Amino acid sequence: MSLQRALELAERGRGTTHPNPVVGCVIAQHGDVVGEGWHERAGGPHAEVVALERAGERSRGATVHVTMEPCSHHGRTPPCADALIAAGVARVVIGSPDPNPGARGGAEVLAAAGIDVEFANGELAFACRAQNEAWRTWITSRRPFVIFKAAVTLDGRMAVRGRRWISGEESRRRVHELRARVDAVVVGMGTVRADDPQLTARGVKVTRQPRRIAFGRGPLPDGSQLELLNGAVAEELRGLAEGGVQSLLLEGGPTLAASFFADDFVDKVLLFVAPTAGDGGGVRLPAFADPMRLSRLRAERSGEDVLLTAYVHEP
Repeated sequence: MSLQRALELAERGRGTTHPNPVVGCVIAQHGDVVGEGWHERAGGPHAEVVALERAGERSRGATVHVTMEPCSHHGRTPPCADALIAAGVARVVIGSPDPNPGARGGAEVLAAAGIDVEFANGELAFACRAQNEAWRTWITSRRPFVIFKAAVTLDGRMAVRGRRWISGEESRRRVHELRARVDAVVVGMGTVRADDPQLTARGVKVTRQPRRIAFGRGPLPDGSQLELLNGAVAEELRGLAEGGVQSLLLEGGPTLAASFFADDFVDKVLLFVAPTAGDGGGVRLPAFADPMRLSRLRAERSGEDVLLTAYVHEP
């Protein structure tokens, strides 16, 4: 229960910790919570330090629940592992290991100091990893975490004759919320020429607009606010990662999507399936040379549509 609470606390830092991950921490003593904290902003104290300060002397002999392995290095802040040792905690439950080679190892430091260390498992461990799925891919693969989003009919078509939208109003609102959370939105030049899209997050709370990018051969239409990238996808993704883009939403038609899938760059799939079939022309979801098995398939209502979510690569 305390680790679930730590996950909830971590979300309070969403949008303000970039480029750092979101992390939450709960300190309990004899079943009672004595301190809580979350990483609020990049450069500020980490979740463990905030929780320790709030717990004070009650940290001694306590159990710490933290969504990610405490750091072991001295960056803009001192190592959290050292702070936990100094506070005299007895046990640390860790939701997910830290994949950052420059910061991981906190669990070993704690164990060497005589602190009981336990890693979560099962669904709770997955939830802790998934909470920072984009950051984890950015750290380990040096490219953005790519989410392929499409609206389709029941028979897999990405267009319906005579209709601008396939999905309903609720689904379109959720897409704008998704744009507001990612670092970049990408379409191909076919979509640009057909629709001249804005790719902005509209009608939802926005901390910052994503970078809006077109992949392919130009030129862009006059007055377009999109960036044009025309290099190899792998090279452009590396460049985006170096520029701080951790998450990328892939929208548009099947041609660009097929190239991303072919090069194994898609990590997550979101399909808004509308209760419509037939009369949609020839534009369909991209075809694959070999079967592709997805994991953790989830289905939920999205207004009049059904949203299917699944992973190509689990975090």
